[in-house]
Amino acid sequence: MHNCRSCGSDKLRPFLTLGHVPLADALLEAKDLDRIEPKFPLDVAFCEDCTLVQIFETVPPEVLFCQDYPYYSSFSDALLAHSRANVENLIETRDLDENSFVVEIASNDGYLLQFFVEHGIPVLGIDPAEGPAKAAIEKGVPTLNDFFGRELAEKLRKDRKPADIIIGNNVLAHVADTNGFVAGVAALLADTGRAVFEVPYVKDLIDHCEFDTIYHEHLCYFSVTALSKLFARHGLTIDRIEHLPIHGGSLRVYVGHENAPDETVGEYLESERENRLDRFDYYEDFGMSVETLKLTLSALVDDLRKQGKSIAAYGAAAKGTVLLNYLGFGRETLDFVVDRNIHKQGRYMPGVHIPIHSPSLILEQAPDYVLLLPWNFKDEILEQQAEYRQLGGKFIIPIPSPQIV
Repeated sequence: MHNCRSCGSDKLRPFLTLGHVPLADALLEAKDLDRIEPKFPLDVAFCEDCTLVQIFETVPPEVLFCQDYPYYSSFSDALLAHSRANVENLIETRDLDENSFVVEIASNDGYLLQFFVEHGIPVLGIDPAEGPAKAAIEKGVPTLNDFFGRELAEKLRKDRKPADIIIGNNVLAHVADTNGFVAGVAALLADTGRAVFEVPYVKDLIDHCEFDTIYHEHLCYFSVTALSKLFARHGLTIDRIEHLPIHGGSLRVYVGHENAPDETVGEYLESERENRLDRFDYYEDFGMSVETLKLTLSALVDDLRKQGKSIAAYGAAAKGTVLLNYLGFGRETLDFVVDRNIHKQGRYMPGVHIPIHSPSLILEQAPDYVLLLPWNFKDEILEQQAEYRQLGGKFIIPIPSPQIV
């Protein structure tokens, strides 16, 4: 990309380079290990006109999301609890009932919409990944296996009806046609309806050195300033903003056709001006912070290995692919990776080729240390692994700075 994904400006200033990295979710099978893996540059830039942070490279979405996509949201108990609370709040505050219509874009395996179904509220999930979409249908969540955009939105509005609620959790950053996506939301959303988006907050990413959340599926990294300009371009206004701890710090933004923002919107915009999130200098030191973290974590792990300690990793997450490849942690460093997701077990981490097993292997092998790759679910995973910890096992938490617990 030579122009901003949101406003089209050519004033993109790079501030971080993570090198050539394999696709974060492109887990390998044994037969793939001797083949050449595609790798793509991972460079991050700031738009001086609309303030959107974004990567330059665009990998075709058909490659990212349609070919044996391994991410199934329902394997996280914390995410399920988070989603149920969100649904119950929307039902209460928006008076949703059997006459309402709820659409979720990137609905995955029905992890969220199932809670609307429990209340008898009509729903439709939209997701391009065949495996998760099939899993959603099997659990009784109507799901359309397709990409969302303006054309599909207009067809749905005509064939069904306008949506009272549109939900998009961690999807806005994934779409290559950012404006086409938001135009679709505007077309499908009822005049008095609300679109509810959750996006990782770029301020948390920068302040907490969350470089491993930068990968090719995540094309954009949002501030409220950038979001408000993007939505306004399509006749939509942010009504309310909530800050959430999930995924290392996220925003939940409520968007509608009605121009009635509450005080939270102004507070965020003012705070971002004061903290200079709308200026390049806020971002330009990030590369140095990332390099410092790399050196610190590498030194910690190298020292443990020199002491003869065994080290495994928990969570074959996308962010784990980025971290392991950027730090060069391969099979000579980590003995294995474990993950609860059965669709990942038996495969290998992209780039570094570390085998992925069931979490039961942690107790069986009893490594001295486990590097926690999906640190954003730290509390959930540490609780799950209470027995391992009681036996003396320790976890290495890499972000925002390496620590052992």
